[in-house]
Amino acid sequence: MGDKPPRNNVHCTIPDDPDQSTYRFIIVAAKRARQLQGGARPVLPTSSKKPTVIATEEVRRGLVKYTLTGQPLQEELPPEPGI
Repeated sequence: MGDKPPRNNVHCTIPDDPDQSTYRFIIVAAKRARQLQGGARPVLPTSSKKPTVIATEEVRRGLVKYTLTGQPLQEELPPEPGI
């Protein structure tokens, strides 16, 4: 019973990149998984049949391109002295 090797859960981890938002990673992976469920072909050769696993790996490797939508946050500038 104890002869099983430990499972490699690398495909389940979220990248720890300060420039990358975890929320953004999950949303992009979910949208890619929906594309795969709809018939899109995987970019990577994989043995997995699960769209979520395939999508997560593609996003982690940077193979899924996306653009940020919405209004960018505007920084408030300090008032100029003497005005």
